[in-house]
Amino acid sequence: MEEKKHHESDKEYFNHTTLLLIGLISVLLIFNQIQIQLVSASLNGAGSVSFASKKITGKVDLKNVDIPSIKSTAQGIAALFPIAKIKTTEDAIAIMIPTGTPEYGNSMGVSFDEPIKSMEAMANAYPALKKQAQEKPEVWQRYLNLAAAPRGIACEFCCGVGAQGIDSKGDLRCGCQHNPAVQTITLWLMLNTDYTDAEILKEVYKWKSLFFPKNMVELATQIAGGDSSVLKDLPGMVGGC
Repeated sequence: MEEKKHHESDKEYFNHTTLLLIGLISVLLIFNQIQIQLVSASLNGAGSVSFASKKITGKVDLKNVDIPSIKSTAQGIAALFPIAKIKTTEDAIAIMIPTGTPEYGNSMGVSFDEPIKSMEAMANAYPALKKQAQEKPEVWQRYLNLAAAPRGIACEFCCGVGAQGIDSKGDLRCGCQHNPAVQTITLWLMLNTDYTDAEILKEVYKWKSLFFPKNMVELATQIAGGDSSVLKDLPGMVGGC
């Protein structure tokens, strides 16, 4: 009799524990789904916090940007974007996060409104574009001069390579999709447009802001708030991921 009660007690405990676990899992799933919906809504200009809800007027004269002096992504943001216009995080989002389709978007088959799909397409196009650029010595040297330095053409926020995504020979320092994607933007614009290096770097930062919104917006907000520590040189970390 006592053994039967013991088994029934174990069974009740098991059922109770199982229900608790199921409940916990359900809560986590719901929470995760809400977070996904919020991020998706933000990236698509909808929802309570919309990246496209606020427009900031003001441009930087990119002709005056000294590209060789840029030694970190933070320095690049300070040089390429109207940081003085940022008073709140919402301002930083409005300035840093692009929406719609860039003027080269149709030709490249990419859109700011589809960052994941666009990133995959750009990453897949990288090998062919690299080969095409290598066949044009002037373009290839220009690419190395711009990208083989810690200027932010890199996947620095996910793979630990710092702000330099390629080495001095033009080879990737990390193979995640973010890195070949930003290299593709750089190469494609050099091969197919008359964009200056400053204009190209700004486009790279726009895509990086979609790939790493939290990091890029935080950097812009820190700079606008007078945090000069983020403007220090940040050379690329040796090694990959």
